[in-house]
Amino acid sequence: MSASFRLLKSRFSVLSPVGFTSQPQRSHPVSCPVGGRRLSRAQTGENAGPLEGVRVLDVTRVLAGPFASMILGDLGAEVIKVERPGAGDDTRAWGPPFVGTESAYFLSVNRNKKSISVDLKHPRGAHIIQELAGVCDVLIENYLPGKLQQMGLGYEQLSRVNPQLIYCSISGYGQTGPQAQSPGYDSIASAVSGMMHITGPEDGEPVRPGVAMTDLATGLYAHGAVMAALLQRHKTGRGVHIDCNLLSSQVSCLSHIAANYLNAGKEARRWGTAHESIVPYQGFRTKDGHLVVAAGNDKQFVRVCQVLELMELTDEPQYKTNKLRVQNRKQLLHTLSRRFLQEKTADWLRRFEGSGVPVGPINSIQEVFSDPQV
Repeated sequence: MSASFRLLKSRFSVLSPVGFTSQPQRSHPVSCPVGGRRLSRAQTGENAGPLEGVRVLDVTRVLAGPFASMILGDLGAEVIKVERPGAGDDTRAWGPPFVGTESAYFLSVNRNKKSISVDLKHPRGAHIIQELAGVCDVLIENYLPGKLQQMGLGYEQLSRVNPQLIYCSISGYGQTGPQAQSPGYDSIASAVSGMMHITGPEDGEPVRPGVAMTDLATGLYAHGAVMAALLQRHKTGRGVHIDCNLLSSQVSCLSHIAANYLNAGKEARRWGTAHESIVPYQGFRTKDGHLVVAAGNDKQFVRVCQVLELMELTDEPQYKTNKLRVQNRKQLLHTLSRRFLQEKTADWLRRFEGSGVPVGPINSIQEVFSDPQV
């Protein structure tokens, strides 16, 4: 351990685990409670995580950044989360439900971390971050572009302190461009990126996905970029500045929807649970719930018909190939839907067992965590 970091440790007292930090008053640039318990211990040998020995300074809040740093912590990195004095991370108050005094939301993306409160606007607080950056491998931040630079905490400034520092910036729209200074939240990026345009019932309004997929996708991209940068640093000996943002992450996740437009000029639409290019590939209402069936090829379609005892459909010329089924989806889905309503979900699952057709119930969250596979 470096002398610099030993000095910081003595200044902070004990870095305490996230979720058990009492937030100090704003008059202090940095604080940690005395007697706090460390959340993780260094491990060696087979029990050591792949990122054991990597130290991450997490200067992010809400979801995308904390999710990325949490994954790094899950992989064995030491993660030091920096929060503002007083309220801390905004998501500490995002409840109910609460676990003790902390929101379940906050705890869901902040495990395997230690927490300190630092006032970055205070000169001494900014100096603390500079010192920490000097002994960390990775810094992740999600301030508006240029904001940390004004505090002396930008990439160019901190890379002079630590040339090996991997500096990951997460923002709404990236470090450059006409929207760079606009704040970004998952719902806004989901709307601007077209994600909401393709999500929702076929003839209904655009719908926000049930979980913040734009934030989570950005966190995954950021985590992957940090992993790649660590590998690159092993070769070059130098750090790098990573520019990761919500809009680019979600646009990249449009996948074939984007390809359809860019290559064929085809505008996308909402399909509910159905698939634009595969039939049948969607949810069906059963006698007591819902079931999703995914027949990805002609052979699987025949097996669906066998299970449903509708083999006459396989003789219909308009259903012989997937292309034809897509063209004639309305009548085919009407027939299949009426049949699925005649049995309960569990009965259909038993019937499909061993058929080779991918099927699954639409579970409630309680059912998810009652599933033995989970």
